[in-house]
Order: sequence, then C-alpha cells, then structure tokens
Amino acid sequence: MNESAVKKIAVLTSGGDAPGMNAALRAVVRTANHYHIECFGVREGYNGLIHDDFTKMGPRSVKNIITEGGTILKSARSLEFKTKEGRKKAYDNLVKRGIDALVCIGGDGTFTGAKIFNEEFGIKVIGVPGTIDNDIFGTDNTIGYDTALNTAMEAIDKIRDTATSHNRVFFVEVMGRDAGFIALNSGIATGAIDILIPERKDSIDELFATFERAEKAGKSSSIVV
Repeated sequence: MNESAVKKIAVLTSGGDAPGMNAALRAVVRTANHYHIECFGVREGYNGLIHDDFTKMGPRSVKNIITEGGTILKSARSLEFKTKEGRKKAYDNLVKRGIDALVCIGGDGTFTGAKIFNEEFGIKVIGVPGTIDNDIFGTDNTIGYDTALNTAMEAIDKIRDTATSHNRVFFVEVMGRDAGFIALNSGIATGAIDILIPERKDSIDELFATFERAEKAGKSSSIVV
C-alpha cells in the first residue's frame, strides 16, 4: 500500500494527558480534512480501539479546543491491549471500518503499544510525542513538557517565599516517572540547592554534606527538587 492509498485514519490519545494534546488532535483532524482523508477519533485510547468506541471527526469536531487542556477524546491505560487477544480485537475493529492508518498521541507506553501493534498486524502508525515527561527519543521537547516545566517553576518560586520566611528546607517532588527532565531543568531555573533525578544515584550522606556547606555559607533556607 502506498501513501496515497490511505483514505481513512483513526486518531487516539493514550496514557497520561498532557497540555497540548487537544492542539495536536486538532492539527491531525484538520490536516486529514485538507487532504480529503476520512478521520475517526477513538475514545479512551487503546480501550476504545478494543471496544469499538469510534466517532467521526471533522473541522467542526475540533472547534475551539486549541487552548483547552486535557484531551476531548479522553485517555486511559489499557491492560487488555497488552495482550495479543486485545490487540487482535483492536485490529479487527480497524479492518471493519476500513481504516488504513492510526495516529497515536501519547508517551512512552503509547509508543511501545503502537510499535508492537504495527509489527504484529502491519497497520500504519504515526506516533505524536505527547507527554510531560519528555522521555521520547528523537524530539527535543515533547508536547506538554514546556507547560509542565513552567508550572513546576512557578510552584517552586512560590514555595521559596515560605522557605525563606521560616528558615526551612523544602523538598519539592515533581512528575517525570523515570526521566529527570522536569526536576533537572526546574531545579536549575529556580536555583535549587540540590536536584535528585532517576538518572543519577545520590546518597543521603552527599545530601547532608550539601546542607552543611550551605549552612556554613550562611544560607538559612533551601529548596531540593
């Protein structure tokens, strides 16, 4: 099948929602319309593929969603899609509707599922990196990462006021799962005294030594991310 043979596509959002997913969805739907490709939205990610929860989409379907957070298609994590039987149900539903290709907006888990799905059934798949974790290879910034980073920075800046007022040390935990991008860059940007990330193993002794050096330097409050 050549690229011009693609006449119908389906698009889904999967895994944790990320700021910008709706904007990405809008772009997919409007681009499909421009090239006269029929587009279906799949509700609740891979669960929707398995349970045949499709909805026809066009430019009116994505009107005024570009600034909305979350995803209008909803999102979910699918244990059933991790099984061969679940993926076969999903494939059968795509075949039943004559869908030629699938666009998956999500993170590492979404991409892993899409890769396996493609290898097993040969369905054309495009992955759009939408995750605040920024843990997708091949892109500088995933959709949602910049917003998450700035949100963390704003929160840390506010917490610092209380830390300074009460001479306290605050530990700020941010999201990112096994990737330390949010922690590292928000910590650097806000002047954290130490940054603890999954990619590097830090000991309690090293952390205490950092506090001792700060105290000797006259620092009375600190932020650790």
